Amino acid sequence: MKVHLIGAGKMGHPMGRHLLTAGHEVSVDDTDEGRLKAAHAVGMRVAQGALGIEAAEIILSSLPNDEILWTVAEQVSRHARPDTVYVDTSTVSPAMSARVAELLATRKIAYLRATVSGNNAMADAAQLTLLVSGPRTTYDRMLPVLRLFGPSQYWLGDGEQSRLMKLVVNLMIAQTSAMLAESLTLGAKGGLLWADMWEVLTNSAVASPIVKAKSVQLLERNFTPTFTVTQMAKDVNLILGEAERLRVPIPQTALTLQLLHSAAANGDADADYAAVIRCVERAAGLG
Repeated sequence: MKVHLIGAGKMGHPMGRHLLTAGHEVSVDDTDEGRLKAAHAVGMRVAQGALGIEAAEIILSSLPNDEILWTVAEQVSRHARPDTVYVDTSTVSPAMSARVAELLATRKIAYLRATVSGNNAMADAAQLTLLVSGPRTTYDRMLPVLRLFGPSQYWLGDGEQSRLMKLVVNLMIAQTSAMLAESLTLGAKGGLLWADMWEVLTNSAVASPIVKAKSVQLLERNFTPTFTVTQMAKDVNLILGEAERLRVPIPQTALTLQLLHSAAANGDADADYAAVIRCVERAAGLG
């Protein structure tokens, strides 16, 4: 099939590569020249603007925020054929996604919200979990394509359920980083060794997959980003916005946002979001 990829960053690029490996024709558009060159180097054809959209059977996007999703959706609505399927994998607000759905419905463009759970390494290894909502018939038709990105796909409903589910998942990921920051700092201040704490935590009742995954790099106090402080703060703001809309009190999440702001203010904006550990350490007199 002819797939047009919009957004060839840390998540979009490997998804495009998996499509190529499966035999699909992939064109690509991105605002970053370096990303376009990298995509072209692995076999994607550069086709910016309307050119790529008009020729596509499937449009796949991986975008950073609400505003850019809306800009792309307007381009899709103007230039895509009515039988085109638009699959967006971005983490955005349910409200903006609903606006996009209304816009595309006027052009009879099928719209799948296919949010992904996992980091860039998991995207590279085709190990993402896909949380999908939109028309069930379109989901069923696109399932062979979605399976190229990871082993697990969940259809959650015909509206914005996948957008909300992604925020639910990321709330727990953000809170896990805050929990680790407090628990590890408590232990360190009391004299426990960093390596000993990680060994116990990853072999205890609290050894969730995310705790085990973070232990691989944090055991070495490596804060190279899989997902940055800035990116997590953006997602936590989305979570708080949805909680306000639904009138759900989430005070711990609001405090976690303050930790993320503190991390950014102390020079860790582009570090891994687990850098909130260093914030709590500093407050405890360890940093």
